[in-house]
Amino acid sequence: MQLTGDRFTSETAQLGNDISTLPNFPAEIRAPAGTLPGVSSFQVHFADYDILTPGDAPNVLVAMNPAALKANLAELPAGADIIVNTDEFTKRNLSKVGYAVSPLEDGSLDGYAVHPVALTSMTIGALAETGVAKKDAERAKNMFALGLLSWMYSRPFESTLRFLERKFAKRPDLVEANKTAFQAGWNYGETTEAFTVRYEVKPARMRPGTYRNITGNQALALGLVASAVRSRLPLFLGAYPITPASDILHEISKHKRFGITTVQAEDEIAAIGAALGASYGGALGVTTTSGPGVALKSETISLAIALELPLVIVDVQRAGPSTGMPTKTEQADLNMALFGRHGEAPLAVIAPRSPSDCFHAALEASRIALTYRTPVILLSDNYVANGSEPWMLPSVDELPDISVAFTTAPNAPDGKFLPYLRDPETLARPWAIPGTPGLEHRIGGLEKADKTGDISYDPANHEHMVRIRQARIDAIPVPDVDVEDPQENARVLVLGWGSTYGPIGAACRALRQRGLPIAQAHLRHLSPLPANLGEVLAGYDKVVVPEMNLGQLASVIRAKYLIDAMPFNQVSGLPFTAATLESMLEDVVKNG
Repeated sequence: MQLTGDRFTSETAQLGNDISTLPNFPAEIRAPAGTLPGVSSFQVHFADYDILTPGDAPNVLVAMNPAALKANLAELPAGADIIVNTDEFTKRNLSKVGYAVSPLEDGSLDGYAVHPVALTSMTIGALAETGVAKKDAERAKNMFALGLLSWMYSRPFESTLRFLERKFAKRPDLVEANKTAFQAGWNYGETTEAFTVRYEVKPARMRPGTYRNITGNQALALGLVASAVRSRLPLFLGAYPITPASDILHEISKHKRFGITTVQAEDEIAAIGAALGASYGGALGVTTTSGPGVALKSETISLAIALELPLVIVDVQRAGPSTGMPTKTEQADLNMALFGRHGEAPLAVIAPRSPSDCFHAALEASRIALTYRTPVILLSDNYVANGSEPWMLPSVDELPDISVAFTTAPNAPDGKFLPYLRDPETLARPWAIPGTPGLEHRIGGLEKADKTGDISYDPANHEHMVRIRQARIDAIPVPDVDVEDPQENARVLVLGWGSTYGPIGAACRALRQRGLPIAQAHLRHLSPLPANLGEVLAGYDKVVVPEMNLGQLASVIRAKYLIDAMPFNQVSGLPFTAATLESMLEDVVKNG
């Protein structure tokens, strides 16, 4: 189903529609087929105008078995189309999900436009003369369904046929089988009278440029590649495979020609240790992980803070605690990113708001890390990482220059090297490559003496170093937060961060269309916070903070700005729907 959804999305992107997707799949490699926990779904929202979310209620459901129908039926609006693979509605499969009687026969689907299609048997029939085994023929039913949907929504399909030729290049029989199944699905839609409507969605109006469909993890990986190019540094990625961050390692390993080294380490601690060592050696060190990995990496993150070296830590958040729900989304690592280390250990934290924004967030994280010699935690999440949308390819020359100069000569009047002598503007210390003659200096986690970097247990020095490390983070200039308040008369501000941007934006847009004034602001930089945020918050009667956690940003806002921020929280493993936020915000606007 993930492959099918990805191909439909690619076809749609090729046509020029705006797109937003929501892949939703089990954590198990081989989830139990035909059961509710084993359902894998892929939701696609596409339009000829700007869209912000994968949609709340699907207009069409393709149910490949009874479990898929039962798992998704409650989300469908009345009158929605349901394409049902009748071959899978056997007594055994019905009983797996608790159906005593087939819903195709008991009248429970009378409120929907049901299209019974024998997907499996028609696929096997279409492939009867290809010579493929029956099991392989059955597996091609997803291509039959894709062909039918491609006909139904007038999608181009040449790219899918080329994709199948590449994917099964070593198995010509499977190439033929899947292409035949796809064409059979298209022909079925063309010839059957079961579908009375065929849709055509025109391309969306977009800025001129070259676009591609991209997931958050792909965009983040390319943002790191761009960081290597624009910093003129080698990039080292130390990573240990973990859902949902592994795709970043897979993607970035394809781009070694840009001076990139990737290492799949034996564990999370080794991965970040190698990345920090690479930074010490003059590279841009990066490590990618999810919440459990950040917990394991915390000691080395603290070491990087003490050493004051650049390091980018990518946390693609998932539902926790512990192993939790690895393939479901959550925003519950904010507190760990801000405070989850021993001692006073400040660093920078930023969060992308959408799949394509992951590219720019990665570039910004690298810029801050290199310029201010600090670890930076980039907080993506499952929703952003696996979702996709159109992305306009930037011109490399227009991307910011984030190059830095290494120290190559002693910096003290007496001809000595002071490794903790700070730049007066950035408060960053010199970055000296090991082995540079005359720049030998001590490293390690023990407290450093100001300027000399020698080990120091002096109380006054420790206080000075703790405060200056915090001041270095506080001094990072970040853009002011922008407020979307078209009528400039809203009294309620919705403040979000990370992947809540789309649902919040869609909800606010709907309320404004109904004449209800409401303002929206969204944070990319979470440490340090924008300098104008306090003034912005004070300008509204109510500040609502929707989060996929139990109120972590709201607590920070309350503590820092003494604003009675109203948390609105969801920890279901799924993103907010725009309708949920619209209903809640309407009540706040009308009733205060």
